[in-house]
Amino acid sequence: MLAKHKKISRKEIKQDTMVTLYYKFIGFCNENLKVLSISAGIAVAVVIGYFIYNNARNSSNEAANYALTKVIKIYNAGAYQQAIKGDAGSKIMGLEQIVKEYGSSESGEAAKIFLANSYYHLKKYDLALKSYEDFGGSSEYFKGAALAGQAACYEAQNNFEKAGDLYMKAAKVSSENVLTPQYMLFAGINYLNIGKNDEAKEIFMAIKKDHAKSAYSREVERYLSLVE
Repeated sequence: MLAKHKKISRKEIKQDTMVTLYYKFIGFCNENLKVLSISAGIAVAVVIGYFIYNNARNSSNEAANYALTKVIKIYNAGAYQQAIKGDAGSKIMGLEQIVKEYGSSESGEAAKIFLANSYYHLKKYDLALKSYEDFGGSSEYFKGAALAGQAACYEAQNNFEKAGDLYMKAAKVSSENVLTPQYMLFAGINYLNIGKNDEAKEIFMAIKKDHAKSAYSREVERYLSLVE
């Protein structure tokens, strides 16, 4: 057991604290290159654009797809405020407007994640949380992302118990999601932050057992040493 409670940052495991679609989708592609027939050298923007295109096509919402594909270039450049508001001069609709006009479509639901991520990067946690909570799409992958995004907001506000609970909720959305062990690890770390060592240990052991081939299984070892 820990002799003294110590706040543990996720930076220690060199992971981005933000649950961004950018990194989540790239991780997904890395795990599924053969299935997706995507070459290792393909541009990130093209990969995300391809994903958005198929999402929009399936929902028969070409307008939302077109708007989201254009603004994602601004988002990827890290110009989050501009991504939120858009660029009238270039006729690029902002994420806020996309959500307002197409929020009920699957592509509009995806825009809510980008919008929430943008708010998070700007440290506007209340707005980010609202957008994550507003997500109502059918994709299990995005459902997990929305819950993990909520968790990140609470964690940023030092509400570690709420963050841990939401990370675990995100992990339970789908066992097939390649980010499930990551969500579990973050949940365990948040529980350690509030001294819930038994709960954290149970989660860490579950990662080792159920996600042994995941990179996060290796990361778990040093956290287990703190609770054993």
